[in-house]
Amino acid sequence: MDKFCHSCAAPLNVPDFKGPAENYCKYCSDDSGKLKSRDEVRKGITEWFKSWQPNIDEQTALNRADAYMKSMPAWAED
Repeated sequence: MDKFCHSCAAPLNVPDFKGPAENYCKYCSDDSGKLKSRDEVRKGITEWFKSWQPNIDEQTALNRADAYMKSMPAWAED
């Protein structure tokens, strides 16, 4: 069964995403495996949206990041 990051859904079985944490990718966790702050992860997800949607404006990307994060186990309670 594939494992996914509980913060952003990155596939943890792919070496490019695997970090020191069991349930978080290297982009959502720090060097010790601790989940980064909500703001840090939100910024990363916003940039990810903008990287493959070149015509998206900043506010729309932020709104989409917020909605996306609410569906992730790490942020569902926020």
